[in-house]
Amino acid sequence: MLKVVRLVIICSSVAFITDAFSTDKKIETNNTQFSEKFLQIQINQNVSLGRAIKTIVGHYPQRAASIVGTALDLYPEQYKEIIHAAISAQPTLADEVVTMALNKGISSCTSIVETAINADPSYIDFVVTAAAHSTPDQLTEIVRIAVITEPDSADYIVQSLAKEHPNKIVDILTSAISAVPFVGEYVVEALLAIYPNDAELLITAAVRESSEHREYVKRIIEVAQNAGVNVEKLETYAINGGATTEELFQVLGNNQ
Repeated sequence: MLKVVRLVIICSSVAFITDAFSTDKKIETNNTQFSEKFLQIQINQNVSLGRAIKTIVGHYPQRAASIVGTALDLYPEQYKEIIHAAISAQPTLADEVVTMALNKGISSCTSIVETAINADPSYIDFVVTAAAHSTPDQLTEIVRIAVITEPDSADYIVQSLAKEHPNKIVDILTSAISAVPFVGEYVVEALLAIYPNDAELLITAAVRESSEHREYVKRIIEVAQNAGVNVEKLETYAINGGATTEELFQVLGNNQ
């Protein structure tokens, strides 16, 4: 009798799980059909794809992800227009849209990141962290294209990525500086704020990466000094990176 009861319970559980899975698939199918229908209606009215995305996402934010995913599946060659329209209409979707586009493999990581940043630069930290999470092997390229696209946000870019990838802080720093040399001082300041114990790695790498721009080398040394790095240690770190005693004197003066 006990075995029969157990068998009934197991069968009931399996049936429940199967039914739930079936229901989820039906919901997913319905969402896709809904999205396709709305997109087709808009496009049949001679509305551009980008405008259609903006309109639908704006009126049905709860279905935004499904709509964007469907649009990317139907019109992958127009991914830039889709991404830009979706993020412009709902900036909070930035990380989700970037992740979705990358997972679908519709274009290169750098192109998707650049498009998403241009759609709304204020959400750049969400864009780069989502991209780095989906394609960690592209981290340095993500830093490069993000800093080139929005150099004024270099400090936010490196901080956001360094928090997610603390073992890659030197790679993040050098990628940012090699892409846009003048951001060196801001990048060093931003990273020293969250990783003061890594001052040696950061300062030495930043000075070395800025070797072709001696004025930027001096600014990096100054920023490190203002951040509270011990002067004697700062001298050593900077010299190891290629700074000259003259440059140190010009920045530190009598503190040497």
